[in-house]
Amino acid sequence: MERKLISYNRAGLLISILTLIGLCWFYMIELMSMNMQPITVWSSIDLVRLFVMWSIMMAGMMLPSALPTIMLVQRINDNRKKRQAPYSSTYYFISGYLLAWVLYSLAITGVQYWLHTLSILTPMMKSGQFWFTSLLLFLAGIYQWLPIKQSCLRNCRSPLSLITKEWREGRFNAIKLGFCHGQYCLGCCWVLMALLFVLGVMDLFWIAMLTLAVLIEKLAPKGALFGKCLGVVLIILSMLIQF
Repeated sequence: MERKLISYNRAGLLISILTLIGLCWFYMIELMSMNMQPITVWSSIDLVRLFVMWSIMMAGMMLPSALPTIMLVQRINDNRKKRQAPYSSTYYFISGYLLAWVLYSLAITGVQYWLHTLSILTPMMKSGQFWFTSLLLFLAGIYQWLPIKQSCLRNCRSPLSLITKEWREGRFNAIKLGFCHGQYCLGCCWVLMALLFVLGVMDLFWIAMLTLAVLIEKLAPKGALFGKCLGVVLIILSMLIQF
């Protein structure tokens, strides 16, 4: 009976996450273009909408790659529950993870507004300057090879050591653990997400391609090698743009 209850809990958690991911992608496919029309003069309401858009995009793009880690935390909680040890709901971990990306969304919203004021981005939320496109591609390519990127990617690909080291009792600490994992995920992928300034912030094809790239980097057997190869491709593209 207890084993069935654990299975139901895991299935319920998985369904909840997949539903959230599905809702995020529904927003991006059906509602995003309606909520964010081309903007020439920004208002405070536009900034709030932009922040909401980025937050939903980041949840939809990053939760799929975080799913194995979330289910790992759930298994740990299930084992602790069987031993009658203290545990906190995995949803607290998820909220901490999403908090890291909400804060990133807040920061990237400010950056996007600043780039618009400098006329670097067009009203269609895409780079309007060749030099900026080339620079961002080059920096993203270089970042794929930096030690900080590789360190964050290792923690994302093998999160058990981080979870074991940082695990503390209590709901607040569960949120903190999720936020800590989210920071490593952020350190791994923030530059790739910024490439939407080049590819188009609302371009669904490139949003899907970046989501796939993150999934391969984090979950595929040769994900780290793929990330470095992607870096080389980005550097080459940045140079080709100059000609």
